Amino acid sequence: MSAQWGYTAANGPSTWHAHWPVAATGKRQSPVDIDTRSADADPSLQKAPIAAEALASSQGPQALLSNTGHGWKVDWNAHPVTELRGGPLGKSTYFLEQFHCHWGRDSTMGSEHTVDGVPYAGELHLVHWNKCAFSKFSEAATCDNGLAVLGIFLKVGKEHPELQKVTSLLSKVKHRGESAEIEEPVDPTKLLPSDLSYWTYLGSLTTPPCCESVTWIVFKEPIEVSEEQLEECRTLLCHCPGDILSEESVKEENETNQVKRGQLLENFRPTVPLGERQLRECGCSG
Repeated sequence: MSAQWGYTAANGPSTWHAHWPVAATGKRQSPVDIDTRSADADPSLQKAPIAAEALASSQGPQALLSNTGHGWKVDWNAHPVTELRGGPLGKSTYFLEQFHCHWGRDSTMGSEHTVDGVPYAGELHLVHWNKCAFSKFSEAATCDNGLAVLGIFLKVGKEHPELQKVTSLLSKVKHRGESAEIEEPVDPTKLLPSDLSYWTYLGSLTTPPCCESVTWIVFKEPIEVSEEQLEECRTLLCHCPGDILSEESVKEENETNQVKRGQLLENFRPTVPLGERQLRECGCSG
């Protein structure tokens, strides 16, 4: 799968439908532009506030950082790590599977969702699966109520200490397929903003296979990360050591002044129409 898609002109979002038709024909694709004027305030969401709880972990390295060829991803050696419940998730409890990041070639772009047409410098996605309805992530990923993803906007400011546990190791996973253990305990709940007000809608994975299985919870308040942390993300390479890049990708990289062939300077899917879907908002604070 990783060789079939990416973010260049040759294999980027405009081509994904060739292998995954739902990317073009689906009715609940993501990401979307969040039009704040059309968001419906839903008091029922406040009755059961969103709650993300970090569970106790054992000693030793728990998290694994990897370069997927499309960005970096953090998985855990043991599950569950974090539980998610409340808000639009009803009575179900969701387990965290992994989290990853999207960014742009500079800090004027990078987030997948936009707010009133304006992007942020990046976006973290904390991907959870419904443990009440399914026995494993792969089953949940293809079903309507299978996944819940927390979207957290990134803006440039001070260094983020919890994210630094990841970005400080990116030099060890430069190439696709490389991985490194994160020795320090990582608490995903420390990546959440202090204000847990959010927008929610029914959508999809923003990467192939673009399954329409996601309840999106996009927090209104961004978290601050440093420009240096974002620059570390942009140093990742989308190919394995020794790979020969195609003429198309080399040509594109020269035209866009990429510093190094195969450098992953941006990895976000453009927004798609919300269509007839309802965008709800919850103004509760955390």
